[in-house]
Amino acid sequence: MNILVNQRKGFVDHPAVAGVIERLHRLGDVRLGAHNTADEIRPDLAWADAVILWSWPVLTDELLDAAPRLRYAGHIDIGQQGARIALRRGLPVSVSRHGFSPAVAELALGLILSLLRRISDYHQPMRLGTETWVRAFPADLNPLERELTGSHVGLVGFGRVGRRLAELLRPFQTTLRVHDPFAADDLLAAHGAARAELAEMLRASDVVVICAASNPGTRRLLGRDEIALLKPNAVLVNVARAALVDTEALVERLRRGDLFAALDVFDREPLAHDSVLRTLPNAYLTPHRAGGIIASVVRILEYLVDDLEAVLAGRERQHPLTEAMLPGLDG
Repeated sequence: MNILVNQRKGFVDHPAVAGVIERLHRLGDVRLGAHNTADEIRPDLAWADAVILWSWPVLTDELLDAAPRLRYAGHIDIGQQGARIALRRGLPVSVSRHGFSPAVAELALGLILSLLRRISDYHQPMRLGTETWVRAFPADLNPLERELTGSHVGLVGFGRVGRRLAELLRPFQTTLRVHDPFAADDLLAAHGAARAELAEMLRASDVVVICAASNPGTRRLLGRDEIALLKPNAVLVNVARAALVDTEALVERLRRGDLFAALDVFDREPLAHDSVLRTLPNAYLTPHRAGGIIASVVRILEYLVDDLEAVLAGRERQHPLTEAMLPGLDG
């Protein structure tokens, strides 16, 4: 079997993934590539029986017509265009993007707690020696420092990240509302969540977490009108895609000083050095780090190799691309 691994060299050379790459070598001849365009990948794809790649180049009909040997495609991620082509052609495709979900959900929980308990606000002054100590307990306690336990939490999107976050929130006994038209009623019930229209959820929630895909149906889902519905001093966390939120409208609300936002994603990345977001004390920023830990890297590759082994052995794959996944894919 000829296996094309289309990832940059530093990715596949990382010591943490050595065991996964060795598994591939035991399955067949492995060719490493780092192709970004259709023209670059075409010769190697024509050679391959299987390919493991991120989401690019998109495996178009033209590329697949030029790859008659291809029996399996393992995508770390895939957009709606590539997914529809693969499904129409019946190409066995596996997708491992949900391997990032545990880490993304954990960062979301960490950001929620950090904003509610003002953890980073305390950390930096302690580093500088400029912290303020409580002198008249409880009179000088900050009323904006709050607990998560018993609060109202809203999730925009209930895919793998949303469901894992719901599990993590269980010990906090939150009231959980979900806005996701594609989430099944029994799935919501199993996680103790109630379905809610977006406006209803925004009005009711102390914390709102965005964890939905970015596609034509979700772009600017939170515009100026929706952001205005958020409670005074609510916490908004975005660990999905920046395109789901109108950044200009969010900045306007943050400038009013009655909203807290934790953002891991931005319209432009890396974030411009002169971005106004860097100047707002109620905007807490992380550099697109939600899923990016070594455990995620190993997991997303292992899932794809597991499914390649399943294809070769005639077993059912555990991470197949399906029609039902389409609404949750970026596009």
